Amino acid sequence: MNDFNECLKYSHQAEDLPIWKEIYSKAFPTMVTMINHRQDGDHQRQGIDRSVILSNSKQILIDEKVRRRNYKDIALEYISNDQRNTPGWVCKPLLSDYIAYAIPVAGQCYLLPVLQLQLAWTKHKADWMDKYKHCPAENPGYKTWSLAVPVPVLFAAIGAGLRITFQKPKK
Repeated sequence: MNDFNECLKYSHQAEDLPIWKEIYSKAFPTMVTMINHRQDGDHQRQGIDRSVILSNSKQILIDEKVRRRNYKDIALEYISNDQRNTPGWVCKPLLSDYIAYAIPVAGQCYLLPVLQLQLAWTKHKADWMDKYKHCPAENPGYKTWSLAVPVPVLFAAIGAGLRITFQKPKK
């Protein structure tokens, strides 16, 4: 059984870890600062936990996920609340540019570009739902459902979304 308050406490402890500055400095070499957006509000429900500001003033919006153990997969949340049939973060509209999926015990963070991640989900959902493990998380009165997709499979699908094939113009 997941305890929302316990999960929230863990999440708030994780938000202050020094790993985030290291991760974002490596991912975005021109980072000037990062801003924590953990206070409750619409931005939280739209996937914004932190923003990274680059030297050219560009703002990158990030949804942070922290996994306690390394299962060598990425748990894609496809139903947030099964009693309300609320879509999870892999398929609901988000304002974030990236999901930073950190596994501190492995010293690993996967930066998942939201648009390509959600495109990969849309394209491969049916196949993945048949192939990979469904992970229910018990909460008081409802379950959250995720699908454990192997990292190489997910990144191949995301990468495919960055290459667009189109019909050649006729001469």
